[in-house]
Amino acid sequence: MCKTKTVRFRESTDVYISPSSQMMDTEDDSNVTELAQDLVKRAISAAIRTVKEDKYTVKNINWITHGEFTAERGRRQIEEFILTWKYQDHWVHYTQLIEMKDMGHSFYYIYSVRWRLPTANTPMTLGSASAYFTIKLNKSKPPDAQIDVSYVFEGQSLIHRPGMTYFRGKWLLDLIKAKHILMESIPF
Repeated sequence: MCKTKTVRFRESTDVYISPSSQMMDTEDDSNVTELAQDLVKRAISAAIRTVKEDKYTVKNINWITHGEFTAERGRRQIEEFILTWKYQDHWVHYTQLIEMKDMGHSFYYIYSVRWRLPTANTPMTLGSASAYFTIKLNKSKPPDAQIDVSYVFEGQSLIHRPGMTYFRGKWLLDLIKAKHILMESIPF
């Protein structure tokens, strides 16, 4: 027959803390505090350097106001904004006003920016990709209010705002490739 018995042990130990050991603990604490502060300072400065050197920084321009707006100035502002994008040099684009709508409370100026990728073999490319910019002028806003700008890429529903999205040249290439695949699938 097996029996189990529970046993508890109690131990007590007296610890004597001398004044010199308390001083040592304080010195160790100050060293740790200094070390931690130095570590935090280095981490913050490294983070600041990383942000400043970030190649994916979203850039914007100073957009004109309602009072300064003309259709041609709007086109030039879009061109200026596109120059802040990083894309390969072999892409070419042109911008044109395609429509002006009077919506009662606002005017909408819609611009098309067509991108092409010409090569020496095919200077007149078959495929292109477009971005559509909309400049909204609200009739009730004062002349010193900034214009409202948004843009979308063709075939996409995501609305971009200047200064909010980092442009990727791959988007244009993907649009052209998708069109090319579609054209190949249609028998002529």
